[in-house]
Amino acid sequence: MNITRTSNPTLGKNAFTSEASNNLSAGSALGTNVATDGKVMTLKGAINKTIILFAILLITGIISWKMTWSGQIAPQIFLIGGTIGGLIFALITSFAKKAAPITAPIYAAFEGAVLGSISSMFEAAYSGIVFQAVALTLLVFGLMLFMYKTGILKASGKFMKGVFIATAAIGIFYLVSFIVGLFTPAFNEFLFANPLIGIGISIVIVVVAALNLILDFSTIESGANSGAPKYMEWYAGFGLMVTLVWLYIEILRLLSYLRRD
Repeated sequence: MNITRTSNPTLGKNAFTSEASNNLSAGSALGTNVATDGKVMTLKGAINKTIILFAILLITGIISWKMTWSGQIAPQIFLIGGTIGGLIFALITSFAKKAAPITAPIYAAFEGAVLGSISSMFEAAYSGIVFQAVALTLLVFGLMLFMYKTGILKASGKFMKGVFIATAAIGIFYLVSFIVGLFTPAFNEFLFANPLIGIGISIVIVVVAALNLILDFSTIESGANSGAPKYMEWYAGFGLMVTLVWLYIEILRLLSYLRRD
C-alpha cells in the first residue's frame, strides 16, 4: 500500500499503515471484511472530525480571548499553559492513536486557549483582524479541499517533493531566526524592518502551509483506502488541525503586516 508523503509530522507515511495492518489482521481473525462493515475511516469522516475539533478550538479560544481581553487572566498564562498542555496531548495522540477520540479533542481545547490569548493581543493592536484571519483560514481550507477533490491540485511526486522541501526550508528559517534572535534580538527587527520583506515572507509561508493541506488530504485518503480503522478519523482530524493552526497563525501575521502604517 502506498501512503502519500506529507510534511506534517503527525501524518507521516507510517501514521496509517500500522493501524491499517492491525485492522485488517483483526478483521481476518474475526472472519469479517473490514472494508465493507463500516469500521474503516473515510476522508469525509476525517473532515467531519476536523470540523468538530475546530469547533472545540473555537469555543475554548473565545473563552480564552474574553478572559484575557477583560484582564481576568494574563495572556501569558493561557499561552504557556495551553502550549504545554497541547504538546503533552499531541504526543499522547501521536503515540497512542487508539486514544485519539479522547485526546484529540483535549488537544484542540488547549490549542484554543493558546490561539485565544494570541488572538486577543493581535486584536488589541488591529481591530477586526481575528475575524478576518479565521474567515480566511476557513476559506483556504475549503478551497484546498475543493481543489483536491476536483483534481485541480494533485499530490504528484514532484508536487510532494516541492512542498516538502519548501516546508523544511521554512522550518530551518524559523529555527535560525529563533536561535540568532536569542543572542542578537535586533536581528529579527532588522530582518522585518522593511514591511515588504515581512509581507513577502508571510505570503510564501501561507502558500506553503495551504499546499500542505493537499498533502494531508492525500495522505488521509490513502490511509482510508488502506483499511485504517474508524478511530483514525480522529487522528486524521488532529493532523489536519496541526496544519490549520499553523496556517491561521501565519495568516494572522500576514494581516498584521498589511495593517501596519
